[in-house]
Amino acid sequence: MNVTRVELAAAAYKKKDYPAEDRPEIAFLGRSNVGKSSLINRLLGRKTLAHTSSTPGKTRGIFFYLINETFYLVDLPGYGYARVPQAIRAGWAPLIENYLQTRRTLCGCVHLIDIRHRPSADDLLMKEWLDHYQVPRVTVATKADKLSRGAQINRLNMLRRDLKLPAEGPLLAFSAPKGTGKDELWVELGRMLSPQL
Repeated sequence: MNVTRVELAAAAYKKKDYPAEDRPEIAFLGRSNVGKSSLINRLLGRKTLAHTSSTPGKTRGIFFYLINETFYLVDLPGYGYARVPQAIRAGWAPLIENYLQTRRTLCGCVHLIDIRHRPSADDLLMKEWLDHYQVPRVTVATKADKLSRGAQINRLNMLRRDLKLPAEGPLLAFSAPKGTGKDELWVELGRMLSPQL
């Protein structure tokens, strides 16, 4: 994908803040500190478009990035960070679930899991939500540069088992610093977007 133009089209904290449903969307979701912002920046060839922070849980809205004036990549709040006040964490789940349930232009999701760890209870719940709402998805194992190639393969096999992903379901290793998995991820995004473009 040749990304020539990117703009932050909306920062939504309530449904009324969403942009018009006039273009296809792919949403990115995962635990806080899973490397979501770094992945989006690497994918789009930008350094600071999606805000990265040393404080997990900082992203509290839904950010709509308009790509080439054609489709949106949607950055959903990170989930599962215990140090964020409970009242704020309680507000994220309805925001995310409402988006997944009602957004008519949602073509698919990128579900991010840290390759170094087994899926958390929140990761498994998110997988159940995506199954329930029948949202097409690609699962991406982030921070692959932290492991050797052999360890990556073992972890990917473990993640497939733990998440009960079908053998043909896409599961990619990704490294934001190295760009590993970037081209493969664009292929999967293209497959989800193509019926709508």
